[in-house]
Amino acid sequence: MVVETDVLVVGTGPAGAAAALALATYGVEHIVVTKYRWTANTPRAHITNQRTVEIFRDLGIEDEVIAQGTPNELMGDTVFCTSLVGEEIGRVRTWGTHPSRHAEYTLASPSRHCDLPQTLLEPIVVGAAASRGSRIRFDTEYLGFVQDDDGVTASVRDRITGAEYTIRAKYLIGADGARSTVAADAGLPFTGEMDVAGSMNIVFDADLSGLVAHRPSILYWVLQPGSDIGGIGMGVVRAVKPWTQWLAIWGYDIAAPPPEMNDEAATKIVHDLLGDDSVPVTIRGYSLWGNNKCYATSYRSGRVFCAGDAVHRHPPSNGLGSNTSIQDSYNLAWKLALVLRGAAGESLLDSYEAERTPIGEQIVLRANKSIEEFGPIFEALGLTSTDDPDLMERHMAARFDDTTEAAAQREALRKALELKNYEFNAHGVEMNHRYRSGAVVPDGTEEPAFDRDPELHHHPTTWPGARLPHCWLGRDGHRVSTHDLAGKGRFALFTGISGQRWAVAAEQVATDLGIELVAHVIGPGREHTDLYDDWARVREVAEDGCVLVRPDTHVAWRAHDLADDPAAALTDVLRRVLHR
Repeated sequence: MVVETDVLVVGTGPAGAAAALALATYGVEHIVVTKYRWTANTPRAHITNQRTVEIFRDLGIEDEVIAQGTPNELMGDTVFCTSLVGEEIGRVRTWGTHPSRHAEYTLASPSRHCDLPQTLLEPIVVGAAASRGSRIRFDTEYLGFVQDDDGVTASVRDRITGAEYTIRAKYLIGADGARSTVAADAGLPFTGEMDVAGSMNIVFDADLSGLVAHRPSILYWVLQPGSDIGGIGMGVVRAVKPWTQWLAIWGYDIAAPPPEMNDEAATKIVHDLLGDDSVPVTIRGYSLWGNNKCYATSYRSGRVFCAGDAVHRHPPSNGLGSNTSIQDSYNLAWKLALVLRGAAGESLLDSYEAERTPIGEQIVLRANKSIEEFGPIFEALGLTSTDDPDLMERHMAARFDDTTEAAAQREALRKALELKNYEFNAHGVEMNHRYRSGAVVPDGTEEPAFDRDPELHHHPTTWPGARLPHCWLGRDGHRVSTHDLAGKGRFALFTGISGQRWAVAAEQVATDLGIELVAHVIGPGREHTDLYDDWARVREVAEDGCVLVRPDTHVAWRAHDLADDPAAALTDVLRRVLHR
């Protein structure tokens, strides 16, 4: 049996589910296969950052994501302690909840961070995709593919009946995780190594509201020198659902035989982290996993593309994994849609690799560096100079003293905790993506310099390749984001009253090229007004200029003032973007 479709997606994790949702939203015929019987069975990924929530806003599921996730205000009082009932070593306000950072995050996006475990995220995205036309096949295992000039033929197996059949697609997306068979079959090149450290997840139920509700966070870091497992003795208690569902994370020596786990051993680890063995705990499951430092240097082989953990493999530090995976698919889906409709040349698809491989490398290195940045905390507490647990505890307690040495230790600890902003408040890492590819047309200006640390702080700009800046506009007395006027699988053009000829030209060009292009004239007496004059501040072009935005809300091109022939200028730019 041969089944035919336009796109075959392998995997229903964050990357595969997002690809399915975007393709279904854009009306692309596709099939999704996964060897599993349902979506994620453990709450692995969880941080959902602003950029990803923006994407869900565009794809129409933001409200459901926010409704099921832990809200931003409960995410951020991250605690470092000896146990949940023990001594607090320090706290770090995280995920933009510090008053001095809150404004930055609020100004950057119409959407806010939330914490949505993978067990809740995937059913939302997969369900929405299926309701819009995705043909999703669970219990269906990908076996391999061959490709030719016209398409890809994949072999799959029904894991219930054992029957094997083939799916013929024009393109294949491998979103099958960190052990990706598709990436291996495609021969994608990788840099780095897998399984550089070992970790254990323990999912459990317990009412811990009395221990944490006064310091709400989704992460509690526990330092316990001399613990049975975990080297230096650091674990995490992570809120899955405040404050009754939890996940404990503990390290183990990956070079040694894996620890043998049962409910009794798991309960002891949880009680040690809590510091109170009288707390009723119900173990729901446990699993071992490896920390990776590995990324693909190419995301494409002919008609086969890979996305998500299949091409960037790293620890969960910074909460970048599912976010980057979803953003990969969002980048690729609109390009596939236009190529399959014949509105764009096939070489537009080259821009996926050009734009996303630098991001994959960046987040792999950033996540691993964030792990390294725990080192100064350990050093400040005196944990790295000895293997003796009793001496480690005395070193930690030394900071209580009224001595010159203790004062220096306290200052070192303060600086070490401040360094964790690069893990927990890395707003720039999440939002400063500036694409350089054949799907971006330069405007002849130099890339704007970052006036603050580009990892910590977002720098909004309309420089071609950057994400469209968010600001609130007015419509019928209500607020609407610039992001609400872009996206939706179409191009968008922003101009002012003096640039109305751009809007007239956009309508003509859209018809001539057979694409969707909506123009917005912003100003008094128009449908959208510059409510707070914020658009005038962020647009970086004159009122008679324009900003052309791609379907993924990244800037394709901008004109600083009105062209002599706006239609000719737009036609030329869009033909270049679309590789026509």
